[in-house]
Amino acid sequence: MLLGLLLAAASAQAAEVYVYREPAGTRLFTDQRVRDPAYVFISKFGRPTAYVSCKGISSAGLEARLRSYEDLIVKYADQQGVEPALVKAVMRVESCFDHRAVSRVGARGLMQLMPGTAADMGVSDSFDPAQNIRGGVTYLRLMLDRFGNNQKLALAAYNAGPGAVTKHQGVPPFKETQAYVEKVRSHYERYRSS
Repeated sequence: MLLGLLLAAASAQAAEVYVYREPAGTRLFTDQRVRDPAYVFISKFGRPTAYVSCKGISSAGLEARLRSYEDLIVKYADQQGVEPALVKAVMRVESCFDHRAVSRVGARGLMQLMPGTAADMGVSDSFDPAQNIRGGVTYLRLMLDRFGNNQKLALAAYNAGPGAVTKHQGVPPFKETQAYVEKVRSHYERYRSS
């Protein structure tokens, strides 16, 4: 389910991503094998390809990409009551602002929407920047609402799935999810102050 985890899972060190179905039906992405028999193994993937979108791009290149989506970010962030700086930070970590980014687990576009999440958010074309941003921001708002506007928990849910956050009663103890949350929050602070 979570587009972001694939990114965080590949947080430079993670070479493989394991996909499991949790007892509640939510998908879990992790860089570690899960030994609990209640979790159903689905597949294993190598380093998510969305990282290719970040490879070799300069800071100026990232800023140029961001500028081309600024109006859409502000529009949908305002509609959902989400800070534009947070949306920018999620997009930066998820895809490096590459609207054609695809991960090996199937997450697509600027906010790395999995097909099921995209469909749930009314997104028919995840490569369309407007649809992807609208869907991603809507999903982020849902996670913020679900976890009482706790930014860390909402980001962890965006990455690892809300079921993982509920199960662990906080940010799951997955290195990639913890790194993802810190990375997004670091970019968020930077965008907020600029």
